Amino acid sequence: MQHEPFEFSIHPSSGVPIYRQLMDQVRAFVAGGRLKPGDMLPSVRQMAAELEINMMTVSKAYAKLQAEGLIERERGQGMRISEQTDSGTLTQRREQLQPFIDQLVARGLQLGLTDDHILDQVKKHLREQRP
Repeated sequence: MQHEPFEFSIHPSSGVPIYRQLMDQVRAFVAGGRLKPGDMLPSVRQMAAELEINMMTVSKAYAKLQAEGLIERERGQGMRISEQTDSGTLTQRREQLQPFIDQLVARGLQLGLTDDHILDQVKKHLREQRP
């Protein structure tokens, strides 16, 4: 099953290298069950074109994910999610989210936003991201 590159997004001003953003998103999609063993990732060229980034950045992310064993090269077809991939428990998936929450809360407080303002922004983005 091919997943459309529009599911991936980058934020150049986040301070996180773009290749790491891609790696984190693939891991999250696998942990959340949106990418399953055997699913194909967009080609390096396709991902780079859709996100308007350098192909070497995508290639670096894919190479590192391959070294971790999360994805594998399927000759002539591209990269696919490895069969031994486990999506993880709810607790493990929450642990993956925690660093992003910490960063979001810290930035919101630095900007002088109230808890309600921060939560409203999160809820708004959730509504916008869901189909």
